[in-house]
Amino acid sequence: MREIDVMEVLQELKKMYKPPKSFLNHKNAFELLIATVLSAQCTDKVVNKVTKELFKKYKKPEDYLNVGSKELEKDIHSCGTYKNKAKFIRGTCEILIENHGGKVPDSMEELVKLPGVGRKTASIILYVAFGKLEGIAVDTHVIRLSNRLGLTGAASQDAIEKDLMKQLPKKHWGEINPLLISHGRKICDAKKPKCNQCVFKNQCPSSAAI
Repeated sequence: MREIDVMEVLQELKKMYKPPKSFLNHKNAFELLIATVLSAQCTDKVVNKVTKELFKKYKKPEDYLNVGSKELEKDIHSCGTYKNKAKFIRGTCEILIENHGGKVPDSMEELVKLPGVGRKTASIILYVAFGKLEGIAVDTHVIRLSNRLGLTGAASQDAIEKDLMKQLPKKHWGEINPLLISHGRKICDAKKPKCNQCVFKNQCPSSAAI
């Protein structure tokens, strides 16, 4: 079986999908930041449903601090782990006001200092909101597909990100996440992958179609 590389995966997926830069609905960097924090262990569909009302009520960092924790928790309850997420959001808003003039910082170094923000979230914000490529966002879809396709043998997010960054030209770092998500949702499902319908079925080391 001929091995497949990440550049080939990227090129094939670009023929099949035209995903947005982010599946999270937002109008600016601040809304994207809040949405990505809420998306941890939650589906984009649920987050978008919650933020549709949330963003009408909370428009700037001060708004999240002008309500009590219980009220914010109630407003984001559907996203799960709402107590921690409310704490992260309020802590983030305090830092934005105190250190960044209420604006979302545009560097990996500053973003990962925000509560609830890791490299994955920071990479998404940098690419989508600021057009900067400082990393590859590794979520559950990227982890699953990268391992199934044999693009990495690593298990941790950091190690998988490093493997993909080594193999993929920097100009494509932002594209690979939404493309792999698209393929993961349509074909390479976590529980029931549709291997017979997959464009990589004859090369994928995990394929059940061979």
